[in-house]
Order: sequence, then C-alpha cells, then structure tokens
Amino acid sequence: MNKELGQKIKEVRTSKGMTLKDLSEKTNLSISFLSLVERGLASIAIASLQSVAEVLGVDLAYFFSMPSKHEKMICRSYEQEAVLVEHSKNVYCSLASNFEDQKMDPMFTILLPGQQRSDIAPVTHHGEEFCYVLEGILTYMIEDKEYELYPGDSIHIPSSIPHNWANFTNKLVKVIIVVSPKIFE
Repeated sequence: MNKELGQKIKEVRTSKGMTLKDLSEKTNLSISFLSLVERGLASIAIASLQSVAEVLGVDLAYFFSMPSKHEKMICRSYEQEAVLVEHSKNVYCSLASNFEDQKMDPMFTILLPGQQRSDIAPVTHHGEEFCYVLEGILTYMIEDKEYELYPGDSIHIPSSIPHNWANFTNKLVKVIIVVSPKIFE
C-alpha cells in the first residue's frame, strides 16, 4: 500500500475534473477499489496503474518519481488551490510552491463582477504589491484616485500606500498579483 501513489492519482484525477466514477468507467476498475488505492489502503497492479496513467494522460513513471530539490519549487496546475476570501468577490489561486523562507505570494486572481464602491475600503500592509491585468477592466484605487487598468497594464506599488482594487464591470476580471510578504499561509 502506497499513500503517496494514491495521493498522486487523486491529485491528477481531480485536476482534470474527473470523478472516481469517471475513472472507474474508463479503466474498468471499481469505484470502491480506486477509492481504496487513492487513500493508500490498497495496492494496485502495474497493469492497472498503467491503465489509470493512460486515462489521466500521464506517464507511468510519474507515479514513481521522487521530486528533486528543484522540483519542489515547481507548482503544478493540479496542485494549485483556490481560496475565496469571505465577504469578498475575489477568488485567489496560489501560483507558488511552498519552499522554506518564501518571501512573495504570486496568485492568479479572478474578481467577480458587480462590486460596489461602498464595499471597497483602502488597505495598507507591509511590503510591495504587483498586479498584471490579463482580462477585463480592473479599477485600482491609490489614496483618493482611481485608475482603470486594461489587459496588458500593470501596477507596482509599496503596500504602505492606502490602496485597493475592484471590478465595477459586469464581466470577470482576471489578474496575476504578486504580494510581498506572503498574505496567505
């Protein structure tokens, strides 16, 4: 029984939006068996694991490779976790691996439509903030001024200046933000 192997299978499966039922139907392995494998409570034969690898679109060797010191610094798409901040219309997805003494927090962020000016208050914190707009129109407030940022625009500020951002449009706004020091643990 290999808990790490099961975790890898589950991570790749969920990153592809597959349920255990989907994987079961495509591999002809039972849902209960696959669940046991993912939880590290059952062993899987190499032939069955090869079938799982093919369905998930990964090489069989992926399940046996140990990450090198440098590979721990890579954040795979299926490892990214989304965080919805309470009382916010923002979804944050960390783009960072978690190595020791990490100083910045890069995130892919989606600002949902329909924010109201009355809901946005200026904030300050230590460090710096960088934002790059991928899609939509982002309103960035610095002290008493508002700036509209369009796709391809960026802003880099000391975070000690009162600031905030918002999506006052009826479409999604997608940005890459890098904050230093880290704000999410």
